[in-house]
Amino acid sequence: MADTERPASPTPEERKKLDAEAKKKEEEEQSKLPYQWTQTIGDVDLTAPIPANLKGRDLDVKITKTSLKAGIKGQEPIIDGTFPHPILPDDSAWTLETTKSGKELAIHLDKSHKQEWWAHVVTSAPRIDTSKITPENSKLSDLDGETRGMVEKMMYDQRQKEMGKPGSEEEKKMEMLRKFQAQHPEMDFSGAKMG
Repeated sequence: MADTERPASPTPEERKKLDAEAKKKEEEEQSKLPYQWTQTIGDVDLTAPIPANLKGRDLDVKITKTSLKAGIKGQEPIIDGTFPHPILPDDSAWTLETTKSGKELAIHLDKSHKQEWWAHVVTSAPRIDTSKITPENSKLSDLDGETRGMVEKMMYDQRQKEMGKPGSEEEKKMEMLRKFQAQHPEMDFSGAKMG
């Protein structure tokens, strides 16, 4: 019977080398695109150099919920394809900006789902490894009410736990017990255990 060993996992040094090679390949693929792009958890921004003599009316830009087509009228589009996830077209926009080296088309896309990293702007473009994205620190004020409440509760519970104190759920139970005790002074709760 043949010995079928699984290949060993790469050592940390090998993993570092493989990651570096993958990052280099990714950077090469991205540098060949006719545009540059960046993203946050909530939006995508891309820029493309445009000849300095062009005006906004010389450009053809169409942004929909699921696709983007942008370029110079009468020429092959700079970008044309379907998004990996939907956007909010009413909150997205494009501008023609003057830079030191000429002009650039700047496109801002507002993501519909604010919790997804995009592997590419359009599905026909080379992908990036989204697992390697280091998110920017977000502020609590950036979060919607429900998410913010959840995060604040988690932070409070974590601080309480670190100090050896009860978390918010335990505090609620203890408060309910105190109220019940106040309403029923005839009952003996001296041996009651919480948990």
